Amino acid sequence: MLFMFSLSITNFVVICHHFLSITTRITTITFHTCLGGRIFEIMDPLFMANSLFRRRRLDECVQVCTELLEKNPRDQAAWSLKLRALTEQTYIDEVEYDEEGMAEVLMDENAIAQVARPGTSLARPVTGSTTSQGVRPHSHAGRPVSGFARPGTQSGRPSTMEQALQTPRTAHTARPVTSASGRYTRLGTASMVTEPGGPFIDVSKLNFAKYANRPSLAKPLFMYLFHHENDVKNALALAAAATEVAKFSDWWWKVQLGKCYFRLGLIRDAEKQFKSALGNGEFVDVFLYLAKVYVKLDQPNTAMDVFKKGLERFPGNAHLLTGMARIHEALGEQEESVSHYKQVLLTDNTNIEAIASLATHHFYDDQPEIALKLYRRLLQMGVYNTELFVNLGLCSFYAQQYDVTVNCFQRALSLASDDTIADVWYNIGHFALGIGDNGLAYQCFKLAVTHDNNHVEAYNNLGVLEWHNGRKEQAISCFKSSKEVGPHCYEPHYNNAVLMEKMGDIQTSYQSVKRSMEIFPDHFDSKQLFRKIRERFEAI
Repeated sequence: MLFMFSLSITNFVVICHHFLSITTRITTITFHTCLGGRIFEIMDPLFMANSLFRRRRLDECVQVCTELLEKNPRDQAAWSLKLRALTEQTYIDEVEYDEEGMAEVLMDENAIAQVARPGTSLARPVTGSTTSQGVRPHSHAGRPVSGFARPGTQSGRPSTMEQALQTPRTAHTARPVTSASGRYTRLGTASMVTEPGGPFIDVSKLNFAKYANRPSLAKPLFMYLFHHENDVKNALALAAAATEVAKFSDWWWKVQLGKCYFRLGLIRDAEKQFKSALGNGEFVDVFLYLAKVYVKLDQPNTAMDVFKKGLERFPGNAHLLTGMARIHEALGEQEESVSHYKQVLLTDNTNIEAIASLATHHFYDDQPEIALKLYRRLLQMGVYNTELFVNLGLCSFYAQQYDVTVNCFQRALSLASDDTIADVWYNIGHFALGIGDNGLAYQCFKLAVTHDNNHVEAYNNLGVLEWHNGRKEQAISCFKSSKEVGPHCYEPHYNNAVLMEKMGDIQTSYQSVKRSMEIFPDHFDSKQLFRKIRERFEAI
């Protein structure tokens, strides 16, 4: 047994020796691979470029392809791969809805019904089935604030220049969105900076008829022109030539034609191309593009029909169900929207938009425990941002878990950026009001206004605290600022009416409460105050 045991030890040492030698060789090869000068001695450069592309290391992929093209300018594989890598750097999913700016809204020549029936237009959501404005805050368009930030969710479709200047804002700037087309132009111009000698391709020298006969080169070239260079005109010419070569039977090129027409504002032409593409092949993307066209034309019911046809062909598809949920939410039909989001989770239980929207619905439906469970699910999935911790703090507060609330707000403050810090202080102010610390609440609302001087709710709450502290002039000033910044909120009008009525200014109180009832007709306190003021006028 001792002899056998020593043999085993000897064999083990030998095996370890071979393993160590193999490990040493692998380490050596990897070390030499990391050296830029010997990279081509070990791996084929084109294979390396493909590997870099798959790993999303796009800048390195472009560099390798550039070196290959310097050696052989006619290398079609390297040329095509470089086009794809440059496109991926600036790619934007065209399926998602765009933020409408002043140029798109006020200069839109498409005829839309000015007095549409509620529920048939995104400009006139259904008011009877929505959550009360006294429970859930509403956006400028009159719709409840969504639980997931998307283009167009926080801003309505303004009808005047004044509303256009006030309502649409992006996530990174307080300026109104001037034009969506300008965003594409700036993006395309910035992408040229990556090329020291100018653009990669001289588009004016391209023969589109030649490339149209070669689909393997035509498709990456189109994507490069459309997404990277933002040259929609030449991209449209290439797509038209390729469609003709394909004898008008290739659905992919018809979809690209529709995207070009949509980008150029030719909505009806885009609709024809997407419908024709459905005749050649039914794909999820085509249904989504066609529904996007009808949303742009303010025809939500037609868009819903498109989604239903898509679900007949692709039952349970999460993208189609999400599109239907968004339209129901935009129309103010909250129950239908929640139902579709639940169906989305049956198909894709990691869908962030569906989980966040359901959590928001349950929070405003007086079910903070369920909302807290859903937000914790997002945290487990890897979502880690300011908004999530603020929502976790609010749900914990209303679920009476105060120790968790403090920790969540502290984490939100540490993660907050200049765009979100005002909302964090505003919600901490609400937490302070809930625990009876009016001094802390006053300081928090002051900080919210300091970081964002257009914060409607903070101005209103500051006015209420100033009033309770006996500083009526400061309270009137805060209510006035709140009304100017947020004409869609009823609270500052009602609070100003109550204050004016107590100060004896019945006329101003009457005007304010009347405006409050115009914004929120079902507000019980406004109705009572209006009835009281009317009785005083009748007594005079």
